[in-house]
Amino acid sequence: MAHMIDSLSAAYDGVPTGVRELGGGGDGDAATPRLTVLIPTRDEQECVPLLLDRLGPALAPLGAEILFVDDSDDGTVAEIAALAPGCPVPVRALHRPSGLRAGGLSGAVVAGVRAARGAWVLVMDADLQHPPQAAALLARTAMREGVDIAVGTRYAGTGQSEGLAGAGRQATSSSATRLVKAAFPRRLATVSDPLSGLFAFRRDAIDTERLRPVGFKILLEILVRHPAARVAEVAYTFAPREAGRSKASVKEGLAFVQHVVRLRRSVAGGQRQLMRMAAFGLVGASGIAVNTAALWLFFDVLGVHHLVGAALATQFSTAWNFLLTDAAVYRHGQRKGTWYGRAGRFFAMNNLLLIARLPLLQWLVVAGVGVLTANALTLVLLFVLRFLISDRMIYSGGEKKVQRRDPVKMLVDAAAPTAPVSRKRSVYLPYRYDVAGTVTIGSQIRLPELEFFRAQWIPDADVDIAVRVGDVGRRRPRGRAALTEDHSDTAALRYEEHLGRFGANFRVRLGPPITVEVGPLLARSPHVVYTNVVEALLRFVLISRGRMLLHSACVELDGRGVMLSALTDTGKTATVLRLLREHGGRFLSDDMTVVDASGRAVCFPKPLTISAHTLRAVQAEDLTKKEWRRLNLQSRLHSKGGRSIALMLSRFNLPIMGINALTQILVPPPKYSVDRLVPCRLGSSTDVRDLFIIERGAPDLYDLDGDVALERMLVNTEDAYGFPPYRYLAPALRIDGLDHAELRAREREILAGFLSGVRTRVLASDCFGWADEIPRLLAGEEHRSSVSAAAEAWPRWGLQAGSAA
Repeated sequence: MAHMIDSLSAAYDGVPTGVRELGGGGDGDAATPRLTVLIPTRDEQECVPLLLDRLGPALAPLGAEILFVDDSDDGTVAEIAALAPGCPVPVRALHRPSGLRAGGLSGAVVAGVRAARGAWVLVMDADLQHPPQAAALLARTAMREGVDIAVGTRYAGTGQSEGLAGAGRQATSSSATRLVKAAFPRRLATVSDPLSGLFAFRRDAIDTERLRPVGFKILLEILVRHPAARVAEVAYTFAPREAGRSKASVKEGLAFVQHVVRLRRSVAGGQRQLMRMAAFGLVGASGIAVNTAALWLFFDVLGVHHLVGAALATQFSTAWNFLLTDAAVYRHGQRKGTWYGRAGRFFAMNNLLLIARLPLLQWLVVAGVGVLTANALTLVLLFVLRFLISDRMIYSGGEKKVQRRDPVKMLVDAAAPTAPVSRKRSVYLPYRYDVAGTVTIGSQIRLPELEFFRAQWIPDADVDIAVRVGDVGRRRPRGRAALTEDHSDTAALRYEEHLGRFGANFRVRLGPPITVEVGPLLARSPHVVYTNVVEALLRFVLISRGRMLLHSACVELDGRGVMLSALTDTGKTATVLRLLREHGGRFLSDDMTVVDASGRAVCFPKPLTISAHTLRAVQAEDLTKKEWRRLNLQSRLHSKGGRSIALMLSRFNLPIMGINALTQILVPPPKYSVDRLVPCRLGSSTDVRDLFIIERGAPDLYDLDGDVALERMLVNTEDAYGFPPYRYLAPALRIDGLDHAELRAREREILAGFLSGVRTRVLASDCFGWADEIPRLLAGEEHRSSVSAAAEAWPRWGLQAGSAA
């Protein structure tokens, strides 16, 4: 036996050249594996037979290989070599001889990562305390969810740590977990089990050169040194040990403490931010005094209404705070831009926050709190948010910028219990829609974006997507937003924000039919329900049925189908309005268009959103003076600037979907049907022959070949879904047996077919002149169609000519 170990060790004099192929995986299948299951071993000979017997079948459908990194002095490596040929997946081994085992288990993992062939690496123990079925679920989650790291957790959802031997081990484990989460509160905020030994990661997302491996807890090292990596967790039960013995010892415990101290020192930049925050707080305290004095003058002395007085007092305290902050809190090298630029951003921040502060002030006053006291309370409540915006957008802290982890917890819990019904609600769907004859939707909330597709004749039991109002989530508040997935037979997703059932929560059951249940707050903001939830589902259901929801506008000019695409807030809507007003034609869509692989575009006439730069193209005589005045405010809030602020806030631990819903309730988005803004006819479908991708910049015009056009249109479409929680929701969807990756691949195929018969050009303008250039370009070319067929103003999908009424 010793001779066999020595002969194998002699072959392992490097990485990856020291890795030996031990067989398995059928008849010599040489395909590159997608997943490497990395198992560090140290004197685990008796565990190997059980491990390979259970792990191999669990991994067989995943395109995996098993790589043992062995630090043993017993017969472990020989046992692996003897059993590997019978394993359903390829087995490889790397033996590290005595004297070359630096870093212990963590060093073995790093060595294994460098030798791995898979794009994904899963790390697990050999003693079967990480059950093979749980490991396979973790691997599937990692490869499906679009995350960088997937962590098996014992401390979230239905996860359990019952396999830890005795109360002492359990107390030690939970205490160590609390210690590291306290040491790294932001970097580990979304991870409940940062000391887990069961985890998977995308190999390209982890830089092994950053790692300083020591001891058992390599996951902690990875998480702390990769603060921007996207993380999901998978609940599992830590099983009792079936063979072998624990390697834990007092020595390993001391090494762990040293590891935590060293890691904390390496990321100590947070202390400087805390000092700035303290200084900012002192300035803010003096600003509250200034604000209170000004409000007293306006309200008590001059008799101004308390809300108006609060708005005026804010201007005084903002000026005071800015002068002190700019002079005393931030050094010269930490100031971004000019003095006037910083002042403008500082005033803009405080006045935008004033919009959120005034309703709270009014509520406190109505509740009986004194005006001055209520005003001071609202200022204190927004302190942290003001500091974070100032520190990151108006000034620069000076230290190296560190990207932050996604603020939303993501948990996959196959054993999650079904939420109990708290009270009986109606299930009837009073609003029903038929989208392009392909997808039917029923809703208890009126969805204005789909008004064109109203189809009350559809039985509510036959819809593809049902939207209902219910009580979603737990009653008590939570520390941060969370998306919980259940991929058992029920296939459900639940998104919850901070405020318990008062938050913007929703649940999706993937059916069929797909059922969406939204909380009461979202029910009052149908625009958010549609844009952030329903349209994402509609997009993927359409893909499963051979059509694509393409981010584009489409019009028909002189019988010629013309499509426009752009990144959000470029000027597409204004261009469409000018084309229709100045050149006639038919309108099919402004924001999204339903297309298929044949080159056919079907109308999707959502109401148009009028942003600040679009307002110049609106010359509607039908709008009242009150609507015009309201439109001036609405168009500024719901424009590129407002969207940029919202996207910035989404990076923080805030109930961003709830903030969005409240904003839409207080200041509804300026949405109007196209024929109210400009006289025009609606078309039902057209064959698209010209696609213009419009851009801002120096005037330019050039053609794009098919592959480049395909990528540009995919990027433009994805840009429309940048607001949370889409990036958490979409990867978890499974429609008609297709997962997210398969749906995206099919979407690419549909779009490639659509673009194959379309001429695609990029048209850049520095003066919003696309509506002038496009007709000129089309006029100089041969028309495909000189006469257009009569268009249906209100299509009836599937009705044949001459059929009975």
